[in-house]
Amino acid sequence: MPELRYLILADGDFGPMTSKTANSLIRYRADRVVAVLDRSQAGRTAQEVLGFGGGIPVVGSMREGLALGPTAVLIGIAPMGGRLPAEWRGWLLEALDAGCELWSGLHTFLADDPALAEAARRTGRAIHDLRRPPANIPVASGLAKQVDPFVVLTVGTDCNVGKMTAQLQLTGGLNARGLRTRFVATGQTGIMIEGWGTAVDAVVADFLAGAAEQLVLQGAKDADVVLVEGQGSINHPGYSGVTLGLLHGSCPDALILCHQPTREFIGDYREASWLRLPPLGEYVRLYEQIGSAVHPTRVIGICLNTYDLSEADARAAGERAAAETGLPATDPVRFDPAPLLDAIVHARDAYRHARAPRGSRAAAPAARG
Repeated sequence: MPELRYLILADGDFGPMTSKTANSLIRYRADRVVAVLDRSQAGRTAQEVLGFGGGIPVVGSMREGLALGPTAVLIGIAPMGGRLPAEWRGWLLEALDAGCELWSGLHTFLADDPALAEAARRTGRAIHDLRRPPANIPVASGLAKQVDPFVVLTVGTDCNVGKMTAQLQLTGGLNARGLRTRFVATGQTGIMIEGWGTAVDAVVADFLAGAAEQLVLQGAKDADVVLVEGQGSINHPGYSGVTLGLLHGSCPDALILCHQPTREFIGDYREASWLRLPPLGEYVRLYEQIGSAVHPTRVIGICLNTYDLSEADARAAGERAAAETGLPATDPVRFDPAPLLDAIVHARDAYRHARAPRGSRAAAPAARG
């Protein structure tokens, strides 16, 4: 990913649960962010709005943001349906005229907008539509079963519960332990952070699992562990399709279940609620049964998002989740991620031992299948 300086556009929606892309860039690439544009939060800092991000300012206009010297404007929120708000077109034209590139994960491709495309041509600036899928994605054929590294997929009880953040935290921890670990980005935010990947929710349904398969094959090169970013939830009324495609296409050996303890309903952070979340044990059963229909897999840990709990309540939530499921549970951002790191290491060791040649004491890597 180029060493750009970003002005993040998150107008009207910059907050802990409503600006996933902006928040992740601020958490993992804060040194590249010059400001956030949100008229409703102007005058504050990222730290004041999110609880992290330090003194990154929130500005109230494109002119203020451009005065801080960005080289790119990045769309940091995902409006419903991923469409470009009409008011933003003028702001993006202003940014192109100021010499900025545009980075977008919207379903509406900025490069297909005639006015923006012409401005980009005239100014020589690039438009990056990260949700535009690659060409020639195949139908999945089980090739992900054959890779040597141990593959772990994050799955969730809902959208936006920390599946990407969990994998980024675990990637750093496993690499620090000497395990070559690759993070596989399956959404626009992960692609912005990691520099490669495919936004699988923009792939035609028949080829979604094939896209996941391709990503695992690429991530498996020179790796001991592959951590695949999950999407959606298996019982989400709108987004379960992408969850299932990843579950079957990536053929994970293990799963990390992500959950926000304060949520009671699917999607209740944004709209009226109607579908109550089942117990964690039911999610464990569902994911293991449905995933193992293609490749044997099991849930090995619970990753909690406790940003809206006190420290005492967050620790209590972890204890409840562990007692309910019999699995290690923690918030790897807020607390020591060691319980989840240990779970991955132990599961990988068991996987390698089970596939070692009979009579051999060394668990050499072997193809999965």
